[in-house]
Amino acid sequence: MMIAEEESLKERLIKSIAICQKELTTLCSELHVEPFQEEGDTTILQLEKDLRTQVELMRKQKKERKQELKLLQEQDQELCEVLCMPHYDIDSTSVPSLDELNRFRQHLATLRETKASRHEDFVNLKRQIILCMEELDHTPDTSFERDVVCEDEDAFCLSLENVATLQKLLRQLEMRKSQNEAVCEGLRAQIRELWDRLQIPEEEREAVAMSMTGSKPKARKALQLEVDRLEELKMQNMKKVIEAIRVEVAQYWDKCFYSQEQRQAFAPYYAEDFTENLLQLHDAEILRLKNYYALHKELFEGVQKWEESWRLFLDFERKASDPSRFTNRGGNLLKEEKQRAKLQKTLPKLEEELKARIEMWEQEQSKEFMVNGQKFMEYVTEQWETHRLDKERAKQERQLKNKKQMETEMLYGSTPRTPSKRRGLVPNTPGKVRKLNTTTMSSATANSSIRPVFGGTLYHSPVSRLPPSGTKVIVTSTCSGKKTPRANRHGANKENLELSGSFLSARTFKGLQI
Repeated sequence: MMIAEEESLKERLIKSIAICQKELTTLCSELHVEPFQEEGDTTILQLEKDLRTQVELMRKQKKERKQELKLLQEQDQELCEVLCMPHYDIDSTSVPSLDELNRFRQHLATLRETKASRHEDFVNLKRQIILCMEELDHTPDTSFERDVVCEDEDAFCLSLENVATLQKLLRQLEMRKSQNEAVCEGLRAQIRELWDRLQIPEEEREAVAMSMTGSKPKARKALQLEVDRLEELKMQNMKKVIEAIRVEVAQYWDKCFYSQEQRQAFAPYYAEDFTENLLQLHDAEILRLKNYYALHKELFEGVQKWEESWRLFLDFERKASDPSRFTNRGGNLLKEEKQRAKLQKTLPKLEEELKARIEMWEQEQSKEFMVNGQKFMEYVTEQWETHRLDKERAKQERQLKNKKQMETEMLYGSTPRTPSKRRGLVPNTPGKVRKLNTTTMSSATANSSIRPVFGGTLYHSPVSRLPPSGTKVIVTSTCSGKKTPRANRHGANKENLELSGSFLSARTFKGLQI
C-alpha cells in the first residue's frame, strides 16, 4: 500500500516537473531571460518545488511587465493626442523586454519635455496674441482664433502645425499693429506740422493731444478727423500757411548750405499769388529738402560742426588782439588760450576728415558736394585766406596808427598815459603841492619834465622854446604891483601840469613865468 502511494506521488511529481519545465521554458522565452538551470543533484520533490517557485516568479514578472506596458501605452496615447504625434511602435501582444521598457520610458520622458516646451510657447504666444487683438480692437473671427483665445489651454492641440499657425497669426497681428502705429505716428506728425503752420495756440493743442494717444482704431479715427479739420483750416488760411512753409524752407536752405543762386532757383518762394497750386509747390519743395537733408545729414552736420568751430576760433582770435583781456580775473585768459590752442589743432583734423568723407560721397553720387555754392575745401581755403588778409590789414592799420601817433608826439609832445591802476602808488595829497619849492620850479627849463616829485610828467606848450645860447633868460616877478592883462595871463598859463592824474595850471606856481 505504501509502495503504491509512493509510486503515485512520484508519477505526479514527474508530471508536475515536466509541466513546470515546459512553462518555464516558454516564460523565459517571452521574458527574454536565460533558461532556468537545475542546481546539482536534488531530489524529485525538491526539484519540483524549485521549478514551481521559478514558474510563479516568471509569471509574476510577465504580469508586471504587461501591466507596465499597458500604463506606458496609455501615457503615450495621451501625450500623442496632445502633441498630435504618432504612437510609440511596440508590440502590445508580446511581453516587452527590460530594454524595450527602458526605451519606452525614455520616449515618454522626451514627449513630456516636448509638451512642456510647446505649452510654454503656446501660453506666451496666446498672451501676445490677446494683447495685439486688444490693441487692434480685433474680435476672434475664425475657429482657430476662438480655440486659441476662448478655449481651455489644456484642450489645445500642441502640434507643430498649430504652433506654426500661432506664430503666423501673431506675426500678422503684429504687422497690423505696426502699420497702425506707423499710420498714427504719421498722422501725429502731420498734425504737428499743420499746428505749426497754422499757429494753433498751445491750449488747443494740449486739449486735442489728450484724446489722440495710442494706436487703436479709435485713436486713428480721431487723428484722421483732426487732420481733415486742419486741412480745411489750411485752405482757409492759404497765405499764412505758405509763409510758415517759407520759413521752414529757409531753415532747410541754411541747413543744406544753399547758395543764393540755388535759393533763387525756386521761383515760387518769391511769388505773391497765394493759391492752392503755390501751396502744393511749396509742399513739394519742403519734402524734397527734407529728403535731401536726411540723405546727407552726416555731411551737413560735419560741415555745421566745422562752421561752429570756425566761428569760435575767430572769436578767440579777436579776443587775443584785445588789450583789455589782460585785466581779466579768475583765469579766463588762460582758459581762452587753451581753447584757442585746442581749436588750432582740431580744425585741420576736422577738415581732413570732412575732405575724405566728401570725396567718398562724390565718388558714390558722381557729383560735387557744394557748400554755399562752392566746393567745401575751396570754401574752407577761402575762409582761411580771408582770415589771413584780415589779420594783415589789422596789422597794417595798427602800424599806420602808431606811426601817425609818433609823428604827432614828435611835433606836439606826447600825451600823458598814466595807467589808472597805478595812480594809487603815489598819494595824491593837495598839501604836498602847496609845499612845493618855487625856487626848484623856477630853475627848470621850459621843456623839462618834473618826474621825481610828482610821479608824472610836466608838459609845456610847444610855442615856448629856449632862447639861443648866450641869450639871457628874462624872469619877470609876478609880485609886482602892476597887473597883467587877463588875455595875456590866460595865454601864458595855458599849459597844465599832471600830478598823479590831476592837472595843475602854471598860475599855481607864482615863481614860474616864461
